[in-house]
Amino acid sequence: MRQWQGLMSLESWVDQLGNLHGRVEGMNASAEALLIGSHLDTVVDAGIFDGSLGIISALSALKVLNDNGTMGKLRRPIEVIAFSDEEGVRFHSTFLGSAALAGVLPVTALQISDKSGVTVQDALKENSLEITEENLLQLKYDPGSVWGYIEVHIEQGPVLEWLGFPLGVVKGIAGQTRLKVTVRGSQGHAGTVPMSMRQDPMAAAAELIVLLESVCKNPKDFLSYDGHCNDISLESLSSSLVCTVGEISTWPSASNVIPGQVTFTVDLRAIDDMGREAVIYELSNQMYKICERRSVSCIIDRKHDANAVVCDSELSSQLKSAAYSALRKMAGDIQDETPTLMSGAGHDAMAMSHLTKVGMLFVRCRGGVSHSPAENVLDEDVWAAGLAILAFLETQL
Repeated sequence: MRQWQGLMSLESWVDQLGNLHGRVEGMNASAEALLIGSHLDTVVDAGIFDGSLGIISALSALKVLNDNGTMGKLRRPIEVIAFSDEEGVRFHSTFLGSAALAGVLPVTALQISDKSGVTVQDALKENSLEITEENLLQLKYDPGSVWGYIEVHIEQGPVLEWLGFPLGVVKGIAGQTRLKVTVRGSQGHAGTVPMSMRQDPMAAAAELIVLLESVCKNPKDFLSYDGHCNDISLESLSSSLVCTVGEISTWPSASNVIPGQVTFTVDLRAIDDMGREAVIYELSNQMYKICERRSVSCIIDRKHDANAVVCDSELSSQLKSAAYSALRKMAGDIQDETPTLMSGAGHDAMAMSHLTKVGMLFVRCRGGVSHSPAENVLDEDVWAAGLAILAFLETQL
């Protein structure tokens, strides 16, 4: 990526948190900058488009402007940013790179450790990046220096394919909470402890996970109209709430041992923040009751929270026009409007919304599959994404 930036005479650098930047100043280096970004990291066993497509689309559009001699005529600086650690796979804390630039990453995040006890600070140092509490705070961008942020990303869902449209404008991003649930019981021999005398954290964890599924499938059956949730939130939850247990670990993890401890993760998302909090409140209460009934202990740690984000109407309108322009270049007259949809997945735009107004453009992906090697985007849809960003940048000339 830095080689490509060099070909376009972009100023490039890597900051202390591993974010890769490429910037062109345009005609007025002191003007508010447009930031365009996405992430380079992936989940385990991932595809190749999640995150990287947005970076490639931005660089491709700038390359066109560079090749036709208009990049220097941009009326504001344009900065492309490849963010580090958006997914939160290793440290279970998402948006590390973008949150740092937005100024919402706490200094305590540097001491978050992975399963091996390696901290974020240690991992960066291993890669020759010296980060301290002081220079972490210095990474924050001045809000007065930024005009806005846009991001291109694959949809990671099936809606655009179902509509038969390659591009869609994002109107908002669901809020997200990640929990780590630790259930502790009494470790023992699998053959000698009677069933009636067991304090089995595995069986308790199984009941907790089934409870989670029930709550998230039918929130109205568990939540009441009270101070924690209203009728609007309940309606929103019925259509947007999703919950996932993606990781389970046991100790000592032997086939002939009743485990002493079981840990699992919970990923909970909803468009409505009040409703999401109501679900967590009720879910936690029910979990503690189950653990008490089973005579095991239960610890619920909130590892990550991100409120829902509403995209800026002005940027969304401009992206919608840019997408329409791109598709007209490719296919001629288009009868239908560019679709507008919500995002159930988290994106760096969520962190950047604390810094500036944000807009997002989704790109169709085959079968809505993502976070999988089967993730795929048609070549012509990649082309459409690049043309849309180009059309957007041309409004800045």
